[in-house]
Amino acid sequence: MRKLIFMLCAIFIAVTACARDGKSGTQGDAMRITITINEKDTLSAVLADSRAAESFAELLEKGSVTVQMHGYGGFEQVGSLPKSLPRNDTQISTEPGDIMLYQGNQVVIFYGTNSWAYTRLGKITGVSQDELRKIFGAGDVRADFSLAD
Repeated sequence: MRKLIFMLCAIFIAVTACARDGKSGTQGDAMRITITINEKDTLSAVLADSRAAESFAELLEKGSVTVQMHGYGGFEQVGSLPKSLPRNDTQISTEPGDIMLYQGNQVVIFYGTNSWAYTRLGKITGVSQDELRKIFGAGDVRADFSLAD
């Protein structure tokens, strides 16, 4: 009986490791993207472990995506994606640096906080809330999303 349980556990671990495909998961092996704002500020982000984030990465594999983003509420920038992505909206309290999918076809970057139903796409890393506010808080921006090298 113990051998059977051990073999089933080993098979489960092997199957889940193969299914992950190395594209997402913990920050150590997660897919990274670059976001260039107004052709001058370059930010790095880690994509979430979600179907929406995988679809976003697949879109970026075809080339960079430019999104005209508009400030909203003094805490976020919102812009339309060229196509809808799969949604799994949940009630989320956002933090500065969060990248969310709204209504399946809009990307939202937060430099403040909010609570709403979103699908998590990723998180900007290595930048403080004050730096994000300086980059995103002064009006509309152009964001160029691409896969990190």
